[in-house]
Amino acid sequence: MAARSLAIVRWIGVSLALVFAIWLYARPARKTDATSLRRYPNRISVRFWHMWSAEWKDVVDRIVDRFNKSQDKYEVIALSVPGGADAKFLLGAMGGDPPDVMAQWNPVIPTWAEGGMLLPFEDIMSPQERAQFERESYPIVKRVGQYKGKTYGFPIGLQVKGVFYMPQAFKEAGIKEFPKTWEELVSVSERLTKRDKEGNIVRLGFMPGSWTETAPLFGGDFYDFKQGTLTLDNPKNLACLENLVAIRKRDGYDAVSRFQSSLNSSSYAGGWPFIVGAFAADVDGPWRVEQISKYAPTLDYATALVPPPKGGTPGAGLGSGNFMIIPRSARQKAGAWAFIKFWSGLEDPEVAAEFYVWGGWLPPSDAVARAPIYQDYMRKHPQFRTFVEAISSPNIRAQPPVAYQVFVNDAITKLEDQALRGEISPGQAVSQLRTKVDQEVLRRKRLGYDE
Repeated sequence: MAARSLAIVRWIGVSLALVFAIWLYARPARKTDATSLRRYPNRISVRFWHMWSAEWKDVVDRIVDRFNKSQDKYEVIALSVPGGADAKFLLGAMGGDPPDVMAQWNPVIPTWAEGGMLLPFEDIMSPQERAQFERESYPIVKRVGQYKGKTYGFPIGLQVKGVFYMPQAFKEAGIKEFPKTWEELVSVSERLTKRDKEGNIVRLGFMPGSWTETAPLFGGDFYDFKQGTLTLDNPKNLACLENLVAIRKRDGYDAVSRFQSSLNSSSYAGGWPFIVGAFAADVDGPWRVEQISKYAPTLDYATALVPPPKGGTPGAGLGSGNFMIIPRSARQKAGAWAFIKFWSGLEDPEVAAEFYVWGGWLPPSDAVARAPIYQDYMRKHPQFRTFVEAISSPNIRAQPPVAYQVFVNDAITKLEDQALRGEISPGQAVSQLRTKVDQEVLRRKRLGYDE
């Protein structure tokens, strides 16, 4: 325990040094007095920080307003802190002045939980609420915000990937129905790719998801939740990367790189390349359905689950999303929990279903998905059903819940990119990944961390 405590102190000190400069840059130019934002000054104030801006901030503000009008005990005061939210949170938590609740989408929960900064929801949920959470939530919901068997992140907006595709492009290529297997999709995608006279790609037939998103389809995974160990060099992870690299090699390492660099660098608003016909099939998330509805309402497109390879795992993928977290040093934990229950649907799924419709978010349970307003949304946007089907699958995996999760994710991304560029082989990528992570674990042990 002494070593662990010393490690935590070191971690906090290092974190403080790293984030201070960031905070100086990211902090708002003018400090806003929270009391000036109050509409219900006689209530208990609950400070809520989030990272949404622009149109997403409007959605969050509507949810906060709805909560404040739903009861007369608490007033949630929302503050948008885009860009510098993590640094601001760390400084607030270390200095004893954190928000009462925070929305988070970055993979920081294991690190912050290990540092003792987060409150496990088991400490604030009643036995009845815990039983309801376990009974009604989709499998990924109960896993994605966990660390060492406790829940530190309460999902309010889950994400999982699916295939967006152009039926007309498939029809023109003589493909009558969407492929049922990975091998079939890879095969027909070559016919869907278009090139100009110089051989430059002007439409890519198929843009797969990332290595971590695709590996579960091959039966792979980067973490064994039963054993509590990383499985980075799982042979099926290697098989997946070999497939992704083979697709890139077939289409041309340099040709794909040139094509990607020519696309709009912003994928927001109407800038997503799929909308303008850059891909015949592209793996992406459910938020794109709402985006297409707003910026390309006449676009003819369809969605499908990413098909597994022969002998693979149907309905598999990687789940992630937005989480609510409560700092251990928060002053109004009860108010924070009341707000989370309201937004998540744990309190009333039919009321919360409207919030998920506003954001174009996936439901955390069948109770929310069955709500009339959510059913109406799926009838209006039938392409969205693909993602609701996907998120309910027991085969959706979560990111490795280790305190050095950010390091693991960065290492995977960098080595995947090198392999896709043809700079290293898939086998070398897996080997180097194992070595890099082993070295990081050893470094952490020398510093006194448990892991």
